[in-house]
Amino acid sequence: MTTSKSESTYATIVEAAMDMAAAEGVGKLSLGELAKRTGISKSGVFSRVGSLEALQAAVLDEYDRRFAAEIFTPSLQVPKGLPRLLLQVNLWLQRGTNEALAGACLYTAGAFEFDDMAGPVRDRIEQGVARWRASLRKTVLQAMELGHLRPDTDPEQLVFEIYSLIIGVMHDVRFLRDDMAPKRMQRAFSRLISTYKSFNELA
Repeated sequence: MTTSKSESTYATIVEAAMDMAAAEGVGKLSLGELAKRTGISKSGVFSRVGSLEALQAAVLDEYDRRFAAEIFTPSLQVPKGLPRLLLQVNLWLQRGTNEALAGACLYTAGAFEFDDMAGPVRDRIEQGVARWRASLRKTVLQAMELGHLRPDTDPEQLVFEIYSLIIGVMHDVRFLRDDMAPKRMQRAFSRLISTYKSFNELA
């Protein structure tokens, strides 16, 4: 019972920290503020997370888990190659522009928050970004191997272009409050991917 209660308390702390990080940034997390928000004593918060740095890592780990569950795992249910790439980008677009998820992308926000700061949090965010880009690159390579994309496709360039579109649409949706941004991004992505499709795929 004690272990179950402790796990439940830890989950409550991480959930509150996720909300706080999404709204204010990973760098704004505070054990004292979390104690106020959860009604748990500051010493109780500390005893379960260990340190602010450990809490930030736990938040990013949970973000990884949710991101994978909402984007990566569903994409494995469709055929490899272009169908999988299209679904990954579409699900990523939906998640990144979902107004119900305040500050939906901790990595995009965190990249700007910690871009000129050295330290473990910056390193952890960079690792998360690198893993996701590597996953996209793998999907692009599979699309090339299957003949869905041109053999002269530069995977790194395509991943860069996709990433740039996602950052652009999140900026316009969240900062400019432009409701048309997702449709513009979809049109831009369709035009982009058409330049990479193989002749066989276009036929």
